Amino acid sequence: MGKVTSRQRGRRRFLKSVAAYGGSAAFAAMVPPAIRQSAWAAGSDAPEKKEVKVGFIPLTDCASVLIASVMKFDEKYGIKITPSKEASWASVRDKLVNGELDASHVLYGLIYGVQLGLGGSRKDMAVLMNLNHNGQAITLSNQLKGKGVTDGASLQKLIGTEKREYTFAHTFPTGTHAMWIYYWLAANGVHPFNDVKTITVPPPQMVANMRVGNMDGFCVGEPWGNRAIYDNIGFTAETTQGIWKDHPEKVLGATAEFVQNYPNTTRAMIMAVLDASRFIDTMANRRKVAEIIADKSYVNCPVDIINQRLEGQYDNGIGRKWGDPDYMKFYNGGFVNFPWLSDGMWFLTQHKRWGLLREDIDYLAVAKSVNRIALFSEAATQAKVPLPKEPMRSSKLIDGVVWDGKDPKKYAGSFAIKV
Repeated sequence: MGKVTSRQRGRRRFLKSVAAYGGSAAFAAMVPPAIRQSAWAAGSDAPEKKEVKVGFIPLTDCASVLIASVMKFDEKYGIKITPSKEASWASVRDKLVNGELDASHVLYGLIYGVQLGLGGSRKDMAVLMNLNHNGQAITLSNQLKGKGVTDGASLQKLIGTEKREYTFAHTFPTGTHAMWIYYWLAANGVHPFNDVKTITVPPPQMVANMRVGNMDGFCVGEPWGNRAIYDNIGFTAETTQGIWKDHPEKVLGATAEFVQNYPNTTRAMIMAVLDASRFIDTMANRRKVAEIIADKSYVNCPVDIINQRLEGQYDNGIGRKWGDPDYMKFYNGGFVNFPWLSDGMWFLTQHKRWGLLREDIDYLAVAKSVNRIALFSEAATQAKVPLPKEPMRSSKLIDGVVWDGKDPKKYAGSFAIKV
C-alpha cells in the first residue's frame, strides 16, 4: 500500500466522527458540503495562522479561553491564543464582524443575532463549541428585599400592588442574560416589556449601577452576582441553572469567513480550549483557575468571590447556603462543549417570542449553518472527547415546559406572555 497522506488521515477521522452518530446518513447530510470540504486545507493539518486573537469579557466563564493561553494548552496544537479583554458585548460583536478579533468568548444568542442581522449588520457566523453550562444569576436589589421580595412570586406581587417603574438589566439584546431574565420574569407572571423596563449594561458595570440605584435587578454571569452579595447591595433570587439545568451559555464564536479561511487553525483552537475545559472541570484545579483569572488584566475580582461559586458553594444573601450540584461546568465529559443544534434553535425561538424576529424562520436550517458540528467533531475526536449520538437534546425549564427542538415554530408561539 502507498503512503497515507495527511488529507486521507483527516478524512478517516471525519468518518470516525460521523460513526460516533451511528454512521447515519442523516448526520452526514446535515453537514454543509463547504464545511466538509474545507476541514483539511490543502491536504495539511498544520494551522494556517499561528497566532489568534480571542476576545473575552471579564466573567468567570471566560476561564477556558484564558487557561488555554496561560497554561499553554494552545502550544500543543501549534497556535498561540492571545486573549483580548473587551469592554462590552457590543464591542465583541463589532470586532468579530470587522476582523479585529479572530474569535471570542461570546454570548450564544449574540452569534445568532448577527447571523440574522437582528439590531445591526448581518454576517455569516459560526458557533465552534459551547464553553460552559450554568453559572449565571438573577440578582435583585436590597431595596426590593426591604419590601418583602425574596423570589419571583413576591416580586410579581409587589409589582402588581406598588405601581412605579421597575428596571431590570441584562447584557445584550439577543444574548443569554436577556433571555434568562425575560424567561424568569414571564414564568412568574411579569411581562418583561409591558410591566417593567429593561436596559443593557456591560457585565462588570452591573454592581456599580445597582449600588447607585439605577436598577431593581439584573441577570449576569459570575462573579458579579456573588459580588453584589459580598458588597451587600443585592441577593440572588434565582440561579440560571434553576431556570434551565445545564443550559447553554457562552460559546467560542467566530465569523464563517474566518473558519473558511483558517479551518486548521480553528480546529487547533477548539482542541486547546477543550483541553483547558477538562482541566477546569477537575475540582482540585478550580482554586488555581480562580487565582489565574482573578488578575486585574482578566476578571479583576477577589479570588474568593470567584472561587466560591466556581466550586459550587452558594449563599443567596438572604439566609440560604447550599452546595449546588449544577454549578458552572466547562466540560462534564464533553457534554458541555458539543454545539447542540437544539440549543441554538432555542435562542431563535426566544428571539421570536420577544419580537426580535418578526416571522418564523427555518430554525433548524439556521442552526445547521451556524453550529459547526463537523469541525467540532473532528477536533473532539483528535482530543479524545466523547461525542453524543444525536445533535439534539431535551430539557424541562422552570415553568415545566419541555424543549426538545422538534417543533420550534409551535414552541415559539406557545407562550402566554410574549410580544
